[in-house]
Amino acid sequence: MSRVVHEFTTTVPVWKPYVTPLDLAEASREQLDALKVTPSNTKVSDYVLVLAHDVETLKHRTPLFNAVMYNKGGLSRAEREIGAVGASMVNRCIYCAAVHAGRYNQLTKDETVIDAIFADGNDADIEPRLKAILNFSVKLSKCPSDADEADLQALVDAGLGKDEILDLILSTSLFGWANRLMHTLGEPLAE
Repeated sequence: MSRVVHEFTTTVPVWKPYVTPLDLAEASREQLDALKVTPSNTKVSDYVLVLAHDVETLKHRTPLFNAVMYNKGGLSRAEREIGAVGASMVNRCIYCAAVHAGRYNQLTKDETVIDAIFADGNDADIEPRLKAILNFSVKLSKCPSDADEADLQALVDAGLGKDEILDLILSTSLFGWANRLMHTLGEPLAE
């Protein structure tokens, strides 16, 4: 029997949608066209199949997601994942936090940073650059208007350039939206 997961984990839970995902055998030409580009260009998840019920949104969402999370230059892929993890923790999106924590661990081949973040949140004992990224993503996620010049200066002081700061803002903000979709469209289950 499955149970809803409430604690942060690096074990990715199963996401069980409340809305029946699109059946590919019954998909319209427009839906199939919108599904050609998937997040990270891998398999089509139930989440994306749920979003395929709104073709116009999916046609814009997936390229935006891929551009924010996978573009070249700016913030490293691993550091973007820290932004996604910070936002997902604030929003209590267990599924997204697990997926992006796992991606960070995979990219860096180091589980200690995520373990520290999941154990201690903003008080995690991690390198200053990652701590600045985490702190900013958490503050931006809690209340965007509270992120101010001092917070941006903390990122600059930690060595981030303007292009990296923009990528952090984009990845964190993207997950503010994505987390809310995940919450309202389904729930994370352990099997």
